[in-house]
This record gives sequence, C-alpha cells and structure tokens, in this order.
Amino acid sequence: MTTIAQHPALLADRVLPRSLATDAGLVLGGAAITALLAQVYVPLPLVPITGQTMAVLLVGATLGATRGAMSMSVYALLGLVGFPVFSEGSSGMAVVLGPTGGYIVGFVLAAALVGRLAELRWERTFAKALLTFVAGTGVTFLVGLPWLAAVAGLDLQATLAAGLFPFVLPGLVKAAIVAGLMPLAWKGAEAITARRDR
Repeated sequence: MTTIAQHPALLADRVLPRSLATDAGLVLGGAAITALLAQVYVPLPLVPITGQTMAVLLVGATLGATRGAMSMSVYALLGLVGFPVFSEGSSGMAVVLGPTGGYIVGFVLAAALVGRLAELRWERTFAKALLTFVAGTGVTFLVGLPWLAAVAGLDLQATLAAGLFPFVLPGLVKAAIVAGLMPLAWKGAEAITARRDR
C-alpha cells in the first residue's frame, strides 16, 4: 500500500531527493529559466509580451509555494543588482521601479499561488492545471496593472489598453501550454522513478 509520503505532491520532489542543497539549486535554476525565457519577447510600446510568465507558472508548479516564490524573488533581485535577466537583457532599479516593475513583483505572488495549488495537486489534470495557471497569470496582472497606471500616469482605459488587453490571448495560450505540459511531465517523472525504484 502506498502513501502520500511515498508520492510527493510536487514534481521536483518526485524526481529529486529533498535537501537544502537541492532546494537551493532548484531555486537558482528556476530564476535562471525565468531569465532565459524573459529573452523571448514581442516588443510593445509599454509592456512587451515575454516568456517570463510561462516560466513563473512552470517554476511555481514544479517547486511549490515557498521555493517558487523564493525563485522569483531571486530573479527580481538579480535583475535589481544589474544582471541582465529581464526582457531584452535589461536590469536595474529603473526597470523594477518603472512601468513593468509591478509585473516582476507580481511574479513572486503568482509563483506562490500556483505553487500552493500544485501542493494540492491541481496541476495533475489539464482542466485544474489550466485554472491554476490562469489564476497565477491573473495575480500578475492584479499587481502589474495598478503599478503601470501609477508609474506611467495612465487612466483606467489606457492602463487596460497598454497592460491587459494585448496580453489576454497570449496569457491564455501560455497557460494552456503549461497546463498541457504538467500532466505529461508527471507521467515522465513517474516512469523515471518507477524504473529507479525497481
């Protein structure tokens, strides 16, 4: 008879043994993946479409709430101190305090929410995973839109036009892609660990 303890709720813990060193490596790895996907972007006047949000969803779902949020915090801090991890290789205080800074802060909360839902096993099926990732994307906008309005001095209509409407369809597509990937990743992880445990 198997127990939940024998089958960890998070993908990273199903594949790798849990330790402080592993956790640190995963947190740094999540930040690195986010930095890499941030360089995949479509430029728009104020807020570009990037691969960052997809990375945030993947990191949160794979690592869980605490490590996912820590990973996004590390990502933000790396950019803040000058590493070229933000979109278009940008970095620095001007980016974090600029119009797109709220989205970067929102990544931390989004990873925490997605991670918590992953701890409850919501990323195992496509339908629940899609809801999880749409919710995570929504959290990013809940922080990013007011920040954009305040920093750029935009009214509600201009804020939605610049910071939300162009991203709804791409956000849904990215959420759907990740929602399709996670159940497949779990099947692969189960196959790997089954062979390892023989």
